[in-house]
Amino acid sequence: MRIVIAGGHGQIARRLTRHLTGRGDQVVSIVRQRAHLPDVEQDGATGMLRDLETASVAEVADVLAGADAAVFAAGAGPGSGIARKDSVDRASAVLLADAAERARVGRLVQISSMGTDHVTDGAVPPGVGEVFVAYLQAKAAAEDDLRRRDGLDWTILRPGGLTDEAGSGLVALAPRVSRGSVPRDDVATVVVALLDDHRTAGMTLELTSGDTAVQQAVAALTTPTQGIS
Repeated sequence: MRIVIAGGHGQIARRLTRHLTGRGDQVVSIVRQRAHLPDVEQDGATGMLRDLETASVAEVADVLAGADAAVFAAGAGPGSGIARKDSVDRASAVLLADAAERARVGRLVQISSMGTDHVTDGAVPPGVGEVFVAYLQAKAAAEDDLRRRDGLDWTILRPGGLTDEAGSGLVALAPRVSRGSVPRDDVATVVVALLDDHRTAGMTLELTSGDTAVQQAVAALTTPTQGIS
């Protein structure tokens, strides 16, 4: 497959790139800074310079031309303020979806965050700082935009708290799971499995560490529940 990753220099994105290129897929990594190109190219990707906060739909669609799938893995990152939560975590996700539709890329996996359902209808979770609330609001708005699109086979993935521990390959993956953390390695592995299984299109999934192997967890999402006779 040919897969375009938006936010290609991010920690999940680079792990994802190595997974994909390691099995022979072609990866195009969209990065904002020229200094990031050597890193993503070392991972096996083709780096493309685009600033998702200023690029046009046409400029991003040009990168997506001929791709089989796209992944939104961009984020404003720690230390960024409220304005960039909106311009990156929401607006850049919308831009990628617009560009994917224009380039006729049917498959899109959007990496979001657990907790977005806590800010629906203007709700503010108690004890949460305003910047993190803005982050959750931006992610929720990006999810809502994607769900309204009929031209994309989208899947939304909401990881829990991210860690740099080595991936175990064991996860909890479902529309709702208990809050928890998950290694970035395992998030990347799950994204690969979701890209491979188009039957997960239209699903919004939460992810934490668990006790089910990734492939088994993804397969269970589309396996009919057997009734008890």
